[in-house]
Amino acid sequence: MAESTFEAAAAAITDIDHGADPARIAEILLSVVPMDGGAVSTLGNLLGAETISATSLLAARIDEVQFDLGEGPCWDALASRRPVLEPDFAHRIGNEWPLFTEQVRRHRIGALFAFPLTVGPMQIGAIDFYTVDASALTSEQIAETSLLAAVISRVILRRAIRLSERDLTLPETEYSRRVIHQATGIIVAQLRLPPDDALLILRGRAFASGRSMMDIATDIVERRVSFSAGPNGIEDTP
Repeated sequence: MAESTFEAAAAAITDIDHGADPARIAEILLSVVPMDGGAVSTLGNLLGAETISATSLLAARIDEVQFDLGEGPCWDALASRRPVLEPDFAHRIGNEWPLFTEQVRRHRIGALFAFPLTVGPMQIGAIDFYTVDASALTSEQIAETSLLAAVISRVILRRAIRLSERDLTLPETEYSRRVIHQATGIIVAQLRLPPDDALLILRGRAFASGRSMMDIATDIVERRVSFSAGPNGIEDTP
């Protein structure tokens, strides 16, 4: 019997356990779900926020906006442990993600879909897809994507555990956000704040300046911006 597209995708994702490039995951998913782009990311405290795989710069940008703002379909899918389906994103009337919606509507996005990545009680991350025109997923596509999400969750977690056991850090990817972790550490040292508060300072500076967290973090790491506690509160020095 010929192998189905779903079975081929599941086998290709499982191959990542044996050394295949994880950057291919999003491309593999598009063989099952006919979307214009997609991305796979880790989210939350366990593995941090990082885009592992993206089919386009726009797919990576959609993830980056969610990372920076802490809101969006990926966060909701992970929190609810259920798919978030927005088949007509351009005309959605919900206001769950006002800042995310404002930024993403600058691009031609007709539909957005997000699926959670979990292993038991552990939150791993999310998959998200977009189309340039309004579009809906069939019940079969939702079911198959959910099954593939379960496979991806385990592949990502096992990979992180293997690297940890070898005392290695996760390798840099094209969309690595390691610079944000470095910048957060610098803010912790400069202001003597807990890491969560330091990340909030970084997020606030990015929001106030209309730039991405990655851009602000790069400025901090390269010492173009520093923070200090002044008489009027926290001040930054360009």
